[in-house]
Amino acid sequence: DTANLVEQARVFSTLFTTHDKDEQANIIRRVKELETVGDDITHRIFLELSSNFITPFDREDIHSLATSLDDIADYIHGSASRIELYNVKEFSKTMEMLSEVILKQVIEIDEAVKDLRNMRNAQRVREAIVRVNSLENHADDLFDEAIGRLFAEEVPALELIKVKEVLSNLETATDKCEDVANVLESILVKNS
Repeated sequence: DTANLVEQARVFSTLFTTHDKDEQANIIRRVKELETVGDDITHRIFLELSSNFITPFDREDIHSLATSLDDIADYIHGSASRIELYNVKEFSKTMEMLSEVILKQVIEIDEAVKDLRNMRNAQRVREAIVRVNSLENHADDLFDEAIGRLFAEEVPALELIKVKEVLSNLETATDKCEDVANVLESILVKNS
């Protein structure tokens, strides 16, 4: 269910606009809860795929889609966990911007998955795929610029490692969104 993923990305994006440590802890806890809900949904999908029900798409495609969606949730959760684990005190503007890119991508994915149920909406799915890919390219640019700035500034080594890890995880989440777009494109090709 992509609605859970949208909620997780939405909650996660609020992390970067609050300075209250208790609220940040609550957000991280909620991100984890939503990741667990996502794991349960993925597990149910896999159980249903192993039973004898007819699907509108190949079982392998549904499995790939569910796995790819779960990967996004895992990287959102991983980013939140690293922020907590590394005790990141200052959020860069790029962290906030990458979380916004992830949210936009996940919203596009949610709409595309809904449209996929009715193959007459294939053009809208294609348009969403293009937007997800474009957002991923934008995330690459944001990440590269941020890493360049990070190494150009006199940042203490430990802080540099923490920030680079969080940025890398955020950027990987955008890559995972692109992976979902690729699965959606494959489903479209097979069913057109």
